[in-house]
Formats: sequence, structure tokens, C-alpha cells
Amino acid sequence: MATTAVVGAAPSAAHDPGTRRRVLQLVASAGPVSVAELATELELSAAGLRRHLAELEQAGQIAVHAAPGAGATRRGRPARRYVVTGRGQAALSHRYAQIAVEALSFLGADAGSGAVERFAEARAGQLEAHLRPAVQAVGEDLEQRAYAVAQVLSADGYAATARPVPGSSVVQLCQGHCPVQEVATAFPQLCEAETRALSRVLGVHVQRLATLAGGGHVCTTSIPPTRPTPSSEGQTR
Repeated sequence: MATTAVVGAAPSAAHDPGTRRRVLQLVASAGPVSVAELATELELSAAGLRRHLAELEQAGQIAVHAAPGAGATRRGRPARRYVVTGRGQAALSHRYAQIAVEALSFLGADAGSGAVERFAEARAGQLEAHLRPAVQAVGEDLEQRAYAVAQVLSADGYAATARPVPGSSVVQLCQGHCPVQEVATAFPQLCEAETRALSRVLGVHVQRLATLAGGGHVCTTSIPPTRPTPSSEGQTR
């Protein structure tokens, strides 16, 4: 079952995405770099910094660099030194998003707005196919399906959680990060198609309450308390 988290609280320095981006930028510019060096440069506690590093490593944006001749700890073991991965470099670059926006703008102008819609649906279809095995593996319990979706999305870098809404049987799927946020801001068709894909894979009509691309602090999807039927497993719209 996915771990739930309270959404909407003011971020501490240990969990602030802005601070985490500063850590990623420094690893990119100074790596291979140690925890002690990062903590000194960023004026962070070692414990707080390690939480950022753990999240970046889990997201595949940094990795431990085991190079000969690295500094040693007091116990004689080589100090862990970090470098940025290809995924981390992509996360730091705004050019990819800019080029994607330009490409979709050209596509819309050259082939019509319907071409952008078809692209969004094709992309959402890939997401649906990616999610469906995990959802089917947990059976027909809708809450478990929502947790399965959150786990897959989190593994893909969406920082997703699923949790019941207190006092109701509604489940909310929250995505704290969107890899295509900048592009989706210019082309909301991506968010709309993703919402339809979630409806299909869960087997119920879900509702998007907020999106990062639309200015929300998290993408929030409301999942009603309706059990999917066997006929919805292969349903497409």
C-alpha cells in the first residue's frame, strides 16, 4: 500500500523542491561531490541534505560515483560522492520543454489542433498501457487500484500518493511532480488526455480537481467509490 502524505502544508527546507533543485544543480556543477561538501556549500544540515539526496537518488537523478582516490571517512571507508545522471540533466534543462512546446505549436499550426489532440491521446494511451498490469494485479478493489497507480507513477518520478478523503469513501490521487508541467501549461490537452486514461485504467469516471500546469500546488484527481466492472477492463474511449 502506498504511503500517504498530507498535501498542502508549507514545505520545510528538508522537503522544499526549490532546495532540492539547488542540491541537484550543485551536484551537476561540482560532482563528484560529498555530503560534507554539499552541506557546507548549501548551508544545510547533513541530515536534511541526506533526505534530499535520497529523494534525488530514488528519482534516478543522481548516483553514487565510486572513483578511486575518493576521500575517506574516519573509519577508512571511501566517502560517498555523487554525480548527476542523464535523467538529472534532463530535469535541470528547460530547453527540452521549450523545444517540446515549439514542436507542438508547429504541429498544431501545420496539421491543425486535432493533431495535438491525437498526440495527447497517443501519449495517454502509453501511460494507460504502463499502468494497467499493476492495476489488474490487485483485483477489483478500487482503493487498492488507486494505490497501485500511485506506486507506478511515483516510480516514474511523479511523487504520487493515494489516500481516502476523511469522512467519505472517495479516494484522491495526488501527483506532487509533473515531468511535463511546462509543456502541459501551454497544452492542457495533455492533462485532459491523462485524466481520461486514468478513468479507463481504473474503470470509473475520475475528476481532476487541480493540476500543477493549471497553477495548483499538486495535481489532484478525485476517484469516486464505484467498483469497476469486468467489462470496464478493456474499455476505451
